[in-house]
Amino acid sequence: MDTRGKKTAAAIHAEITREIDQWLHVLFNGRRKTGHLDLEAIEMMIRSAMHRAGAAGLTELLQLPVPPAEQRTVPCSCGHTAHYRELRSKPVLTAVGRVEVSRPYYLCSHCHNGQFPADIELDIESTEQSPGVRRMLAVVGQAAPFDHGRQQMETLAGLAVTSKAVERTAESIGADIAAREQRQIQRAMQLDLPIVMGASGPILYALLDGTGVPVVKKETEGRAGKKAGEPAHTREAKLGCVFTQTKWDAEGYPIRDPDSTTYTGAIETAEEFGKRLYLEAWNRGWSRAEKKVVIGDGAEWIWNIAQQHFPGAIQIVDLFHARQHVWDLARKLFPLDKLERERWITTEQDNLDSGKIEELVLSLRSLPAANPDLAEEILTQAEYFDKNADRMRYPKFREQHLFVGSGVIEAGCKTVIGARLKQSGMFWTVRGANAILALRCCQMNGEFEDYWESRAA
Repeated sequence: MDTRGKKTAAAIHAEITREIDQWLHVLFNGRRKTGHLDLEAIEMMIRSAMHRAGAAGLTELLQLPVPPAEQRTVPCSCGHTAHYRELRSKPVLTAVGRVEVSRPYYLCSHCHNGQFPADIELDIESTEQSPGVRRMLAVVGQAAPFDHGRQQMETLAGLAVTSKAVERTAESIGADIAAREQRQIQRAMQLDLPIVMGASGPILYALLDGTGVPVVKKETEGRAGKKAGEPAHTREAKLGCVFTQTKWDAEGYPIRDPDSTTYTGAIETAEEFGKRLYLEAWNRGWSRAEKKVVIGDGAEWIWNIAQQHFPGAIQIVDLFHARQHVWDLARKLFPLDKLERERWITTEQDNLDSGKIEELVLSLRSLPAANPDLAEEILTQAEYFDKNADRMRYPKFREQHLFVGSGVIEAGCKTVIGARLKQSGMFWTVRGANAILALRCCQMNGEFEDYWESRAA
């Protein structure tokens, strides 16, 4: 180890100690004069001093020695051998501040590629941020806008970083999580799934929904918007959640098990998303569940996924969503007659809530239509209820103490996706949005620490 580095570090330690002594002397003199002690000023000053001391000590520790003669060659990826040339330094931002790392540099005379084996060991290859700092950047980057994360790093950790550093690090780690998920999904599709051990659970739910995420213009080229003739401004992010239920209250209403909800999501096709949700459900013990339930709105892609990946599961259309169809049609049938509109809603909603879907469909099909557009709307709604009749037997589901609403996934769309990806002024690339969504789900599922440990193993 370089003796000059030791002397420099020792000198820095002595300088910081003198600085702390001087500050404390000033502060205590001030207290004697004013009777007031600024604790925050003292603790921030000591933190800053300790960071500098820690950085100095870490710099000393990271002055790696020249390798002995028998260790001055390493294999090169080209198949030849790289030889030690010299020690080279680079700055690295750590949890205690910026340090200098000096490590051996090897060069292959055949392909002329250089390498720093120590960077791999220290987990700083191709980066100037330590593992500890990158983990912090990932956590703040998934939780809030990148500039807010920059401010959090400065306020809470005393580290100065750029918003772009938060963005790049969070998206890079999120992309790695997403890539791992894709590999797991591919294994699942090849039926190479781990056996989930443990006692069987009585009820396991899988819920799914989608919400639009604002994206940059290039991500919507060739895609039609919601209004005719207008281009799309968003891409649909699909979100799924899985949770368990073991109890219900005194009135028979189901109670979701605390902390049992996990999420998975991405901007992708329904086919791809179905595989994703299948893996999440499997990992949560779908194969062991005594009773399996899929809840969603009436979208066709949802029930296609349910049929393909969750055959045999109880399928339930969210009751509120079904009621919304009744309410929307009522507004078109009786746009000016509020009293008649409410009377009609009461009758037809009672049929819906009672699971009398055939009576509801018959009533809709007998409605007179004043114009072709209204006739078409009535027919569409009648077909919607007819197609989903078996998914709307709400009294039957309630007898089994099952949930009949999709509030959990709707709330998830707001908290998991909306709160992070749909704030004012945000426009994402699909890759960036998927990376942050993968990172955010990992964090909210309580799996981030396990991921971080596994990637470093």
